[in-house]
Amino acid sequence: MSDQTNSTPSPATPTEAPAMTRRRVIQTAAVATAGLVIDPALRAAAYAQGSDKPEKEEVRIGFIPLTDCASVVMASVLGFDKKYGVKIVPTKEASWAGVRDKLVNGELDMAHVLYGLIYGVHLGVSGPKKDMAILMTLNTNGQAITLSKKLADKGAVDGPSLAKLMASEKRDYTFAQTFPTGTHAMWLYYWLSTAGINPMTGAKVITVPPPQMVANMRVGNMDGYCVGEPWNHRAIIDGIGVTAITTQDIWKDHPEKVLGTTGDFVKKYPNTARAVTMAVLEAGRWIDASLSNKNKMAETIADKSYVNTGVDAINQRILGRYQNGMGKTWDDPNHMKFFNDGAATFPYLSDGMWFLTQHKRWGLLKAHPDYLTVARQINQIDIYKQAAAGLKINVPKDPMRSSKFFDGVVWDGKDPAKYADSFKVRALAA
Repeated sequence: MSDQTNSTPSPATPTEAPAMTRRRVIQTAAVATAGLVIDPALRAAAYAQGSDKPEKEEVRIGFIPLTDCASVVMASVLGFDKKYGVKIVPTKEASWAGVRDKLVNGELDMAHVLYGLIYGVHLGVSGPKKDMAILMTLNTNGQAITLSKKLADKGAVDGPSLAKLMASEKRDYTFAQTFPTGTHAMWLYYWLSTAGINPMTGAKVITVPPPQMVANMRVGNMDGYCVGEPWNHRAIIDGIGVTAITTQDIWKDHPEKVLGTTGDFVKKYPNTARAVTMAVLEAGRWIDASLSNKNKMAETIADKSYVNTGVDAINQRILGRYQNGMGKTWDDPNHMKFFNDGAATFPYLSDGMWFLTQHKRWGLLKAHPDYLTVARQINQIDIYKQAAAGLKINVPKDPMRSSKFFDGVVWDGKDPAKYADSFKVRALAA
């Protein structure tokens, strides 16, 4: 459905599903096991009541106050979780490091989490080494790089003009990302390096939790940052920052947050993993279905229990209505997507591999890993396919995809080691 659709589908509840006899449930479960595409309501009932009943019915899912936590939150708020025999308990967390620690020690069952964080933990380069799993991508696009109003007033409004200012006015320049192996660090590094600024040697890079970005910018702790919404638009509303570039302009339809968990959780609770994936998939589809749904989502997650900001900081950019804080406004068709007919949620192996190439590029990995093997270990494509089949969601034929970045470089996952070593600007130790 397009953004112009005005109808607001009501989330189905367990009581709305057709009554099912035990025999019908068993028959449905048998058909599901055979891999046949059947009515989603029947499959959901089979998963919830039959042989595929979730092993763990209450699932604690951590989230950081960001717009892209929306499909996890809405799956709970709208009751999609109940359809699949689980109860999602969203838990608000303070930092990505905290999310990592709670996933590793089992305080959280799953999390709305940075793609690169999961890969970093799996390889032991961003904390304790532990086998990790990605059930689905939660969203594409919708992050940005913000520069301080002070820099913008001196003419630094994009990569080249920032590099020019840094070359002419020598001092220590500080930029913030949200986690060392995370998505925002990689977007920031890629953007700076394309402008000829080595983020390892030409600037100081610090880690700041997303909700604290605006406050730190206000008191002058950094010259710029990369973070998810609404904290870029919030800086514009507050008059302290400008948008230098959106991440969808760096890589159109890039992966961003994922539904992450541990490898142990998936092994122990595979039915639960599938049930939660189905609930979150359905929530993402609901969000993307209409303007009214997006507005309802914005009103819901703006609450202090979730993102804790004004609705006006959220609801413009999720509709693709952008301004840069310097008088420019535009409609961006590549705004944050939570479903996009399944294209935004499929856990492409090549997406995960790309983060590994950047970890190698910036010296976080000392040697080339077995890129494809690691991606296959982490990205739970079989579970995703089962969940998608139950919801009649399109699944790409190929788990690899090709993407062209804003510098003209194409990434397709075919030769990751060569790609990782091809960049002129990189860590000295790489």
